[in-house]
Amino acid sequence: MVIGGGQAGLATGFYLRRAGLVPGRDFVVLDAADRPGGAWPRTWDGLRLFSPAGFSSLPGWMMPPWDDATRGFPPRDHVVAYLAAYEYRYDLRVVRPHRVESVRRADDRRGGRLVVDAPGLALSARAVVSATGTWDRPFWPTYPGMRTFTGRQLHAASYRSPDELDGQRVVVVGGGNSAAQILAEVSTVAETTWVTIRPPRFLPDDVDGRVLFATARARIEALEQGREHAGVAGLGDIVMVASVRDARDRGVLHAQSMFTRLTSDGVAWADGTTQECDTIIWCTGFRPALRHLRPLGLTTGGRIPLGGPSGTQALAEPRLHLVGYGDWTGPASATLAGVGPSARAAAAELARR
Repeated sequence: MVIGGGQAGLATGFYLRRAGLVPGRDFVVLDAADRPGGAWPRTWDGLRLFSPAGFSSLPGWMMPPWDDATRGFPPRDHVVAYLAAYEYRYDLRVVRPHRVESVRRADDRRGGRLVVDAPGLALSARAVVSATGTWDRPFWPTYPGMRTFTGRQLHAASYRSPDELDGQRVVVVGGGNSAAQILAEVSTVAETTWVTIRPPRFLPDDVDGRVLFATARARIEALEQGREHAGVAGLGDIVMVASVRDARDRGVLHAQSMFTRLTSDGVAWADGTTQECDTIIWCTGFRPALRHLRPLGLTTGGRIPLGGPSGTQALAEPRLHLVGYGDWTGPASATLAGVGPSARAAAAELARR
């Protein structure tokens, strides 16, 4: 049973199929969404990848190219169409919409089955791959005054278009790519203020996801050989896609230090400076969506310890694998280009068993 029909679930399904397992008979992919594409259809309208299509592909089939003035960085809808076509191309027979609420042990037998529960549905499996990603669990930091602020607060997960903020005063919080891209487009229709905990680090204009991925792979190889390597952290954080470069040219790509609290009508800094605003957009990241695994009681120190030959296997429950949640489950495994190795390793281990 593969839980999640997004990029991680599809990559896992691809490798299970390639190992000889038949979709719909030997394994089933369950997805909570009512259409293909994983979390991508729910991202904001103007989101773009950081790399050309050829460097943003799942295993087995290259994403069709996207060529325009943005150096070939595909937009959200291009990614959604690719994922839908990928699912169809490999006949993965994703069953949807079924939001899994729990995974539990059928009994106390070590070699027994796991039961996957969704509303109106209970299925048993010899093994489960959790590939639910992070989009359903946005992270909200805690600051004084959040409950008394009378304006609107939304997370990047709920933001869709700058049109809804036309003419407003908007504070964008966060120092990553999401914050920079959202700030870039919101600043075309609203008065914006960008705040970050640390000064944002911009990559050179000619560096994109291709370089980041190559650097991440170089770091993995270096660490395996016992050598030091700074990885992508030594390069920067924000890729200069076209919209972000435009924001820089317009003079709006300047970040202030993080405020210390919210007031009833804005935000305030430690030195007493205040600023009124209508909306705060929290671009503060996500956490793994693992609520469905709680009945298994595997969490230690906030994480599920993983290992085994694949590196994706739950140490306390070898029938469970986790794929696609970030470096924790495999280097760059939360990305289109990076999920393949961990999906391949998990599928190979399951096929051997």
